[in-house]
Amino acid sequence: MENNDKKYWLGLSKIHGLGAQRFKKLYNYFDSMKSAWTADFNEFKQAGLEESVAQNIIEERKDINLDQEIEKLIREKIETVTVLDKEYPKLLSEIYDPPAILYYKGNLESAGDEFAISAVGTRKYSSYGKQVTEKIIGELASQEITIVSGLALGIDGLVHETTLTHGGRTIAVLGSGLFRENIYPSKNRYLADRICGNNGLLLSEYPPETIPLKGHFPQRNRIIAGLAVATLVLEAPEHSGALITAKYALEFNRDVLAVPGNINSLNASGTNNLIKLGAKLITSAADVLEVLDLSQIKDFVSNRKIVADSKEEEILLEFLSGEPVHINELIKSSSLDTAVVNSTLVLMEMRGKVKNLGNQMYILGR
Repeated sequence: MENNDKKYWLGLSKIHGLGAQRFKKLYNYFDSMKSAWTADFNEFKQAGLEESVAQNIIEERKDINLDQEIEKLIREKIETVTVLDKEYPKLLSEIYDPPAILYYKGNLESAGDEFAISAVGTRKYSSYGKQVTEKIIGELASQEITIVSGLALGIDGLVHETTLTHGGRTIAVLGSGLFRENIYPSKNRYLADRICGNNGLLLSEYPPETIPLKGHFPQRNRIIAGLAVATLVLEAPEHSGALITAKYALEFNRDVLAVPGNINSLNASGTNNLIKLGAKLITSAADVLEVLDLSQIKDFVSNRKIVADSKEEEILLEFLSGEPVHINELIKSSSLDTAVVNSTLVLMEMRGKVKNLGNQMYILGR
């Protein structure tokens, strides 16, 4: 998709009532999102939208300045990816209603993401919940498995913290926008910064200025489940939001795993019930790897890491990531001659180590 079309995705993402399924009707019907943005009432109806939603688009788009929306994202270093982009998370694209557009900060892609595991639990964890979370998540993170959670207080925050402590990659899915003042809970804003600074990812389907609303959190749980091959519930009472994530995982035909707890503990009632209903019983990271047949995951991920074949490649790899970077920036950052950078990038592209996105913009190839 062309970058000029992306601003129309941004504009439409701000329209009230235009969720993933209605968005899908637009990109399936119109030849571009620019055409969708400028369509009239009848065209929206022909695309399959209800009259009220069509009217919403027509009324609300008048007050949306697309260029200003782009500028805000640039200023806040927020990126976007649409469901039609090849960089869109593969596992998430396979669910029934993947978000049409994702806003993100950090590293969008990593080799371990295709075997990611979601780990969730109660906001008010016990000492037992803390112990099992640190043990199991620490061991999984050490195996270079990407860990997904929701940045909430309690188990979610502990999952992210533990993953970072063990040098792992973690993805936090928010129920608010990505402007720093909207990150919820505010107590975890520093944690969000650490995630971005350590090869992690902050992700939201909501425009950056969106405040945290109660109804957003059950909806974002489908993304937590959708990004992973399995959802692990570490500790949760009977009516925990973590069980909503597990329910989505089942709907997406993904594995549900649960850690058993004391039968007299309310905090374990949700996980114990999941096990009774058929969730895989987990008492260690080894159980997770065995159930998901991921015992060789660390070797697989390591084999996919890019190894430099020359000193020049080694230097350039320091400045390349999943974020596009212009060749001029690479020349400046690496202090290598222009001709050397050009020739090295050509060789790296031939070997699949980098991708040329056009306009001399490069990202890592895997």
